[in-house]
Amino acid sequence: MPTNITVSLPDPTLREYLTPRPEVTVLEWDLAGEPPAPRIDIVVQPYMGGTEVLRGLEQVETGLVQSQSIGYDGVAEQLPDGRVFANAAGVHETSTAELTLALILASQREFPRLLANQQEGRWETRPTASLADRRVLIVGYGGVGKAIEDRLLPFETTVTRVASRAREDARGHVHGIGELHSLLPEHDIVVVGVPLSDATRHLIDDAFLAAMPDGALLVNVARGPVADTDALVKHTGAGRIRAALDVTDPEPLPQDHPLWRTPGVIISPHVGGASSAMRPRMGKLLQRQIDLMLAGEPPVNVVLGG
Repeated sequence: MPTNITVSLPDPTLREYLTPRPEVTVLEWDLAGEPPAPRIDIVVQPYMGGTEVLRGLEQVETGLVQSQSIGYDGVAEQLPDGRVFANAAGVHETSTAELTLALILASQREFPRLLANQQEGRWETRPTASLADRRVLIVGYGGVGKAIEDRLLPFETTVTRVASRAREDARGHVHGIGELHSLLPEHDIVVVGVPLSDATRHLIDDAFLAAMPDGALLVNVARGPVADTDALVKHTGAGRIRAALDVTDPEPLPQDHPLWRTPGVIISPHVGGASSAMRPRMGKLLQRQIDLMLAGEPPVNVVLGG
């Protein structure tokens, strides 16, 4: 059981959420340049910005590398051998679910058209699609998928869940991914929140989009490469389906990319978890990791190593 530990933060923003303790030394290090100490017990990775920065850990001994993201695609390739890596499960699910609901409502109720009308002072009344009574398919039923479902059900939707394997839970049946293409034609809205892996790269491809019914809405809050961008351009450009994307491939999306100007497409710049809720929740998770280490207990959320 350690009596003193050192924690490094990539910037000062998390300091205010940590309880000062004499046995905890808090340093700042963004993993670029020389580390501030030969051993850092808990290293907090910078939020966003890619995984290449993890190569900086080769210069220092670590007890735990703590991410500020849920997803950890690409980490294993950059993380030095023998390191323990934890993700930020529990930090971003609520904010991502909020944005998902906002994107769905904005698309269903045609907010881009309404805002354009506001700029021109045009009073145009015409009915829009509801969220109520829509059939929603959630592809990826982890923490984010469950948080999205919790917010969709009060809107009087019918929700179907798809995960990597079929199972039963307290709310009923969860379909396996092998059933996906048979389910797509039956749903008005498809929300994708799977982690990025070799199995999910270009999950949203030409066949996936072709299976969606005319006028359906695709919402991607997973990772950009989960979707084949060329297929997205083809199907949304034809006006057959709509899309609301918090992630794209590439990121940032080039200014001249056709998705920016495609009617029926709404794009937010990968800000699903970037809300006022993030820092306090990240601070709470980090404080828990500190307390566990001081107590000689294993960390939570470990996804690599350990």
